[in-house]
Amino acid sequence: MAQINTAWDHVSGNIFKTWLIMFLFSLFTVGVIYVLAQGFGYGQTGGLGIFGMVLILAGIMNFVSYYWSDKIVLGISGAKRIEKKDNPEIYRLVENLCIAAGLPLPKIYIIDDTATNAFATGRSPKHAAIAFTKGILQKLDKQELEGVAAHELSHVGNRDTLLMGVVSVLVGTIALLADFFLRSMWYGGRDDRDSRGNTIFLVLAIVAAILAPIVATLIQLVVSRRRELLADASGVLLTRYPEGLASALLKISSDKEPLEVANRGTAHLYIVNPLKGQEAKAWLSNLFNTHPSIEVRVKALREMGGLSGEVSTKTEKV
Repeated sequence: MAQINTAWDHVSGNIFKTWLIMFLFSLFTVGVIYVLAQGFGYGQTGGLGIFGMVLILAGIMNFVSYYWSDKIVLGISGAKRIEKKDNPEIYRLVENLCIAAGLPLPKIYIIDDTATNAFATGRSPKHAAIAFTKGILQKLDKQELEGVAAHELSHVGNRDTLLMGVVSVLVGTIALLADFFLRSMWYGGRDDRDSRGNTIFLVLAIVAAILAPIVATLIQLVVSRRRELLADASGVLLTRYPEGLASALLKISSDKEPLEVANRGTAHLYIVNPLKGQEAKAWLSNLFNTHPSIEVRVKALREMGGLSGEVSTKTEKV
């Protein structure tokens, strides 16, 4: 007997793994701050002043990003808002999924590009937006579009924007602290504190300042990939048809036309990496990908009850 993975299994598993990663990431951040404070020679509490200011600065930056990043992203992407009369089919499709998910209807945008892709943004379900390219509306059938829309609405319902904002705060804080420490070392800012700083902590602080930003970025990307898998599974719970999204992902990934308005700063938002031709293949390079591979995502989707359209909730013999 073998247990078939259901959509609920994937949802619960990804939620647990995400929060486990976040817990470890928080411990990692605290550890880096402690080591850098000791490296400066401040001791366990004396460094809170200078590092507290860095934390406040990072918080302000991310506060601004949290409230205005959606408008910035939509503007960069050249997305134009539509009303129901402009495209009643996609409007009704999103509307029906929102009713099923218990979500308010997001603002709907169209990107004037024949590449196939879509993304969601917004700080909360009440302030959400979902954008489709003209290409994805033309090249995907209704069930595939439904799978894509359900995936993006799941990002909204799962509050991935909020979560990734918190992750960005942690990553930004580590990067700022590491840069501050290395600059102070370079310009001799530690001269009057060297006698108080522990040599072992100084060495550890130098290593942490060099490696911690890289590790933090890798953790950020792991969380991003985990949330993509969670949105896939959550989307299936809305459509009850895993093959719709699986087929959409295969079509989008096989479309070699790059999305001209996308860049490395916005690529992580899209359902599939829009920078076509730049997908990394090597295992080491895959650590820096914002999305899981299409093969992994399709395999997970097709484990959610097979291709029949049902979301299985029972075990079967294999």
